[in-house]
Amino acid sequence: MEPKTYKANTVIIGGGIAGITTAIELINANKTVIIIERDFEKNFGGLAKESFGGMFFINSRQQRLSKIKDSVEQAKKDWFSFAEFDQHEVWGKKWANEFLESTHKIYEWVSSKKVKFFPVVHWVERGLLQPGNSVPRFHMVWGTGHGLIAALLKHIEEHPNNKNLQVYFQHKAADFEIENETIISIKGIDEKDNEPFSCEAENVVIATGGINGNMKKVRSHWHKEWRTPPNVILNGSHQFSDGLIHDKVSDMGGNVTNLNLMWNYAAGIPHPYPKRENHGLSLVPPKSALWLNYKGERMGPMPLVTSFDTRYLVTKICEQEKQYSWQILNEKIAYKELGVSGSEFNEGIKNKKIISFLYSVLKGNKHLIKSLEKDSPNYITANSVEELAKKMNALTGENDINIDTLRESIESYDANFERGKNIWNDDQIRRIMHTREYKGDRKRTLKPQKLNQKKSYPLIAIREFILSRKSLGGIQTNLNSQVLKISKNKDSNNSFKNLYAVGEAAGFGGGGSHGKRALEGTFLATCIFTAQKAAKHITDN
Repeated sequence: MEPKTYKANTVIIGGGIAGITTAIELINANKTVIIIERDFEKNFGGLAKESFGGMFFINSRQQRLSKIKDSVEQAKKDWFSFAEFDQHEVWGKKWANEFLESTHKIYEWVSSKKVKFFPVVHWVERGLLQPGNSVPRFHMVWGTGHGLIAALLKHIEEHPNNKNLQVYFQHKAADFEIENETIISIKGIDEKDNEPFSCEAENVVIATGGINGNMKKVRSHWHKEWRTPPNVILNGSHQFSDGLIHDKVSDMGGNVTNLNLMWNYAAGIPHPYPKRENHGLSLVPPKSALWLNYKGERMGPMPLVTSFDTRYLVTKICEQEKQYSWQILNEKIAYKELGVSGSEFNEGIKNKKIISFLYSVLKGNKHLIKSLEKDSPNYITANSVEELAKKMNALTGENDINIDTLRESIESYDANFERGKNIWNDDQIRRIMHTREYKGDRKRTLKPQKLNQKKSYPLIAIREFILSRKSLGGIQTNLNSQVLKISKNKDSNNSFKNLYAVGEAAGFGGGGSHGKRALEGTFLATCIFTAQKAAKHITDN
């Protein structure tokens, strides 16, 4: 069968935010563009569309209005501290520096597409053993990632050159055709009609996402600091972030690096309404919940608390004999603090309904809590510690939870509140109090208080698994987003002249601009930045 043939100046493999941004910048220059997208049209926008929509900016208008003093110099200190770059890393460091000096331009670009931001800046990844965000920098898109993608697609729809862009859905790119070290076409399958296609172009941009939707690859590249991969790893990535194109780039001599660096989450549960195989839902764990291991013991010596160092949480859970965990809380804590990292279950902000959003902040996300209570077996309620322990063991089919151990974990924490406030001596309490000093967290974090108190019943236990999310490594690129060839010289700029990689496919720049950790909110922004760099080089040449 003769393949269908498409032609354009540039073909982009992948229709997530990096691919969409590349397309916008190219049609601005009146280039003809084709996006090859494997998913259905209704899912155009990829994982960004499902995201919470946090974006990392420095010295923004929102920060200044909140009297938050920030600077590029301070952000660089924080980024490089948290990244803990390998001493031999070259291109990741270069990309980090370039990005941090350019966030104001990304802010302006996004704002020009009529994207608005929530006025209060969130403070996440503050750092624990390694200093992290010294000030709040997580700017939440009003409308979440869903609204961000909708704004970009509306911009394309209204663009005077929108006829220059063709998008082919349910098309799987599978291979490259090369002549004289130049990519002349990509080949693949139209999965809707099960027919082959070929797309000829002067330039090819890889925007396929990372490898973290492929559990086989996640396990094979599991970081040695996390011991062996857990028996259960949920998929919080995109199902088509499978690394297929990474393999093709590697086969033809492109450098793929740092695939052991991943941004996984510690608080995943099987999605109660799954949309894909092994679909995981990423919870935002309450700071007031106790984080326990599979036996019901508090992990330590430093108790686990969210929003300080996500990688540390994953590391401590993976140190356990059984690599899953429990959060113990009560209904009062759940209503006030439990959330989901994504657009789903955040209807108020997603649908830009201010009253609904403010109600959820003040009264709690009751829709989420009731949904989990009704449809998630991993969300357990009980009216005593003894009943809770029995239900936890019934869920796992094991007797790992000893009632006395669970009771001791809870009572030893609650005992702090029997003493005077001036002699509380628990690191989790100290961190809760520290968190509440910032106005952006005060409304969403309860005052320190007993966990086991009947007025706040029922007690709740949530079984949580490691959730695969982002690839911090990927296809290595120079500062034009051109794919670099394998070389013994780490600083080599020997590249494929017409092959580019952007967004997560490129490890968010250079095959690893985040190092070991992300300061959060950085993924969407670096996707946009790397895409802009690729488009500029294409239009200038």
